[in-house]
Amino acid sequence: MTKAVVKYSVRLANHRTSVSLEPAFWQAIHDIAKQQHIPVRQLVEQIDHQRLHQPTTNLSSALRVYVLLFYRDKLQQTGK
Repeated sequence: MTKAVVKYSVRLANHRTSVSLEPAFWQAIHDIAKQQHIPVRQLVEQIDHQRLHQPTTNLSSALRVYVLLFYRDKLQQTGK
């Protein structure tokens, strides 16, 4: 049986940290980074920077919300 939530290690601003995410969210982060032609590290850094305006949000939650909003916006653009 696979774990529902897995810890992934990422490097942000020259330090290592970890995020706890479901594998589907981690894969979505990889897919979005690929679509945007940027490394996963860069996408995670951008999301981390955005969340600094909401300091009560942890990075794992910020990543989940980013994925949700990314795909919601994509659906709205296609008119569905």
